[in-house]
Amino acid sequence: MLVAVSAGEAGGVDQPVAIGAEWDGALIDLYRAQRPPLLRLAVLLTDDAGTAEDVVQDAFLALQRRWHAVDPAAAVGYLRTSVVNGVRTLYRRRRVARRHLHTAGPEDVPSADLAVLLTEEHREVVEALRTLPRRQREVLVLRYWSELSEAEIAAALGIARGTVKSSASRGLASLQKHLGDRRAG
Repeated sequence: MLVAVSAGEAGGVDQPVAIGAEWDGALIDLYRAQRPPLLRLAVLLTDDAGTAEDVVQDAFLALQRRWHAVDPAAAVGYLRTSVVNGVRTLYRRRRVARRHLHTAGPEDVPSADLAVLLTEEHREVVEALRTLPRRQREVLVLRYWSELSEAEIAAALGIARGTVKSSASRGLASLQKHLGDRRAG
């Protein structure tokens, strides 16, 4: 089991601690290097820092369980795909729960943490991102915030490169229209 020791307890840096399992030095280094960018990715996809932390932690736990079978060169891609799939699973579960509970509430309320951390311009972009279909949002976040290539995005999402291109193009057009409408009105 993996637990994160808070920054205060670990001298300013979150540290993974293995309980009942051996941690390879390479896996610890990977955690230290990839946790921040994966957390940014998850925050942009979920709009909630706490949920994003859970999704990233789950991705590292899944990798730790499969560490012996994963090619170290593919570990970052494995983690990125795990984070995207974890967010998808989270949203699917929320939709099912809402359907069964027959509750009508705010679909996705952005966290206060996110609002404080972002400038007004960035908040507008994040709000506009929330209006996009899931695939377009994922493609744009992976492309512009995670700075992945089309091939890397296609691999992370399990889609063709052409789908990445068309989703990015449509998503950018929608964002430009949405942001233009907001600034004009």
